[in-house]
Amino acid sequence: MKYRIIILFVFLPFISFAQERGVGIRLGEPLSFTYKDFLTDYISIEGMFGIAGINGASYYQKDFESNPPESNSFYVSHNAQKGVSFNVRSAYHEDITDVFGITEGYLMAYGGAGIQLRTTKVNYTYVDGQASSLLKNDSRTNVDFGPEAFVGAEYYFDDVPISVFGEVGFFLELIDRIGHIKGQGGVGVRYIF
Repeated sequence: MKYRIIILFVFLPFISFAQERGVGIRLGEPLSFTYKDFLTDYISIEGMFGIAGINGASYYQKDFESNPPESNSFYVSHNAQKGVSFNVRSAYHEDITDVFGITEGYLMAYGGAGIQLRTTKVNYTYVDGQASSLLKNDSRTNVDFGPEAFVGAEYYFDDVPISVFGEVGFFLELIDRIGHIKGQGGVGVRYIF
């Protein structure tokens, strides 16, 4: 119940704008529920809440080696589990329907930026000292925060209150590992109300 109240208060400012709103799902990185609203004919805001994917194996090994649990710890392996992702972002939209000769519905190209918070649960296996054969475990929550940039296109149907979209972008970490860039993208569908 507590999380529902927190989510309501986070999205309450978005709900107050009443032009063309949409809720839906985004399949990709990150997998998210999405709420999008237009502030003007060209500017939108969007909130996404979902599941963050994991980074590559070398990312977590470097993280362990830069912050070992004991001074003489040696990395053996790790297991990473998907965590939570939260995005808040804004985009500029431009109608490109005529460019593609579309006669029904309309197509909007967009590009924008936002901020993203991601978590991942990581369980490390390591040994204490090179000669030791006793395996030890260390569990950590990896938290990443930083800006994201993206471009995409969204098609709005004439006869049904649905839009479909696809986008690509990247996320730049500022907290945890400064400068790490992660490619992202996804496709999705929204119900327009």
